[in-house]
Amino acid sequence: MKKWLTIGLHLTNLLAIGQNEEIDLEVFAERLFQVQDEDIAYEDIYESLLLYYSSKLNLNSVEPEELASLYILNPAQLSNFFIYRDQFGEFLSINELQAVPELDLETIRLLLPFVTVEESLTDTRPLLQRVINEENNYFLLRYSRRLEEQKGYTPALPLDTTFIRNENQDIVDTVTSPPARFAGSPNKIYGRFRTSHRNDFSLGFTFEKDNGEQFSFNNSNRGFDFYSYHLLLENKFGFRKIVLGDYQLQVGQGVVLGAGFNAGKGAETVNTTKRNSLGLRPYTSVLESGFFRGAGIAKEFGDFELTVFYSRLNQDGNIQTDTTFSDFDEFINSIQNSGFHRTPGELASKDQISEQSIGAVIQYQPHRRFTVGISGLNSQYSRPLQRKPNNYNQFEFNGDHNFVTSAYANYTWQNFTFFGEAARSKSGGIGAVGGLVTSLSRTVDMAMVFRNYDRDFHSFYGNAFSENSRNINEKGTYWGVSVTPNRRHKVNLYYDRFQFPWLKFRTEAPSVGHEWLIRYSHFPSRQVTLYAQARQQTRQVTVPNENLNILVDQIKHNYIFNVDYALKPWLKLKTKVQSSTQDEGGEFTKGFAIIQDVNFDWWKLKFNTRMALFETDDFDNAQYVYESDVLYAFSIPAYNGTGVRTYAMVRYDPVRNLSLWLRYASFSFRDRNSVGSGLNESVGSISSEIKAMLRFKF
Repeated sequence: MKKWLTIGLHLTNLLAIGQNEEIDLEVFAERLFQVQDEDIAYEDIYESLLLYYSSKLNLNSVEPEELASLYILNPAQLSNFFIYRDQFGEFLSINELQAVPELDLETIRLLLPFVTVEESLTDTRPLLQRVINEENNYFLLRYSRRLEEQKGYTPALPLDTTFIRNENQDIVDTVTSPPARFAGSPNKIYGRFRTSHRNDFSLGFTFEKDNGEQFSFNNSNRGFDFYSYHLLLENKFGFRKIVLGDYQLQVGQGVVLGAGFNAGKGAETVNTTKRNSLGLRPYTSVLESGFFRGAGIAKEFGDFELTVFYSRLNQDGNIQTDTTFSDFDEFINSIQNSGFHRTPGELASKDQISEQSIGAVIQYQPHRRFTVGISGLNSQYSRPLQRKPNNYNQFEFNGDHNFVTSAYANYTWQNFTFFGEAARSKSGGIGAVGGLVTSLSRTVDMAMVFRNYDRDFHSFYGNAFSENSRNINEKGTYWGVSVTPNRRHKVNLYYDRFQFPWLKFRTEAPSVGHEWLIRYSHFPSRQVTLYAQARQQTRQVTVPNENLNILVDQIKHNYIFNVDYALKPWLKLKTKVQSSTQDEGGEFTKGFAIIQDVNFDWWKLKFNTRMALFETDDFDNAQYVYESDVLYAFSIPAYNGTGVRTYAMVRYDPVRNLSLWLRYASFSFRDRNSVGSGLNESVGSISSEIKAMLRFKF
């Protein structure tokens, strides 16, 4: 009776929330990423986000790590959610979220696309029958290509001539070279099938041919260039999880095993700092590295859970035989992860190294608020890795074998969550990260993170909190605060101070830096949302000064103002202005972009359109802006130079289980007569792309 009374008092806004809200990935992208740039693996993050969207979390069985991995709830909201569920029992409806203390309507709207309330009854039908009859399934096929002819697709001449131009695009020199062309057509084809049911099974496969890659069946080709496949069983045959095929692991704070949805520093300044242990997860992306291929199992022994896994994966690399700096007869200078196999050189590097990995994770969780575990990963390569030595890479990994192990723990006390992980690699290098997230009051959340990654710490599948794209050669301290005085106003800010104890690329001495961000968000009504954001990043780089190279500060500022307004339920507008400046040792450059979106629905059609004006002095000031794209595609191109960016996309749902997308996007430049470089160069000032996709749900 008490539960029904509580629900009744909180369901006054039932119709306002609704249960079938569409996911707005642009909202998540702008909330999680402070300034879009090329250093973030957006596709991997996007895939993880869509995994929750397509296979929703059951509020009656979800665990804290899973719910926290959405990066939506703050520590107090997470704590109150589980206190409420323990006190009142299973949720009767998704709208009951309004009865949970601290959960406001805006937070609930963010949650709705990813959660559900399901019956807790066990489906006793045979597995094959459940797979065949599962409603959460789809097959999609996507096609895209550049419309302008690029050099890589033109007939090869006896010698290629490359024109070298100055900043005014005047030809100042020419270089001739032997011809090289792409092996295949400019068409990019991507397909995927998946059927899944949370806490039961997931089955799927993916195939892709990149633009320029050859589609053929012969001794060296298997049709498409890349295939991925997986089978995940949960709670079967006495095991917590069984995975076959392609998979990832997310364990501890990601120092050793850090696959998945790790956003790092962003406009969400508190909730994204802590990683969450999700264990074995199917891999469904088309990124051709950063995953395991083989088998893994997880089994529970009371409060303990043991995970063991094995992988054998072929990876790309150029075979080297230069013995002037290496003791190896043959070696690879680096593992290539672009996934492109278009030219003779790229094809020659395909699958030249085999990586065998074996690992284990032991985790102890006596209750929901405390977790401790250890992990280990052993990697063996068929050919050794050896970088050509220079000043800054002296402590990079060399050899054919690496081993890294770690210990991690999480503990929640009231509204405080403490977390940490420390690891040691075969080289003796240490990598460690630790911190806390807390709700200091109903209106203030805070996070602190400390990290220290030695210059000789080697963890190839790690993705812990850091400034660098890899967890190596870095120390730092991060403070993040989120203040929400009421439902109409919110302020997020962080300050991060870091140092690099050893040399880096373009930094020929130990260096320091710092970064801060502040965002003010205002929600005057459900129809209007606006925010203003400023960020400063200061790093040190090496520049020539007469006969010496010296360190100078590289100071970059980014500014964004954005307003979203819904004129009608079927008509939504977005206006954004963003700019950047960079001061590198007294050399000042700048860039800006003005963006206008118009999105509207008509009949069975949904339209997304944009026009953007941009001008940048150089690529350091390129403006990265999220763009709406077809489902399961992610687009954040660099607006660089002077020109206009436009796109238009339409979605058509002719029948219930069939959806069609068509997208056209174009750059029109004012400062050049050709676009791209090398084999990707096309003549003219226009660069355009067309994309079409079909999704069918069985």
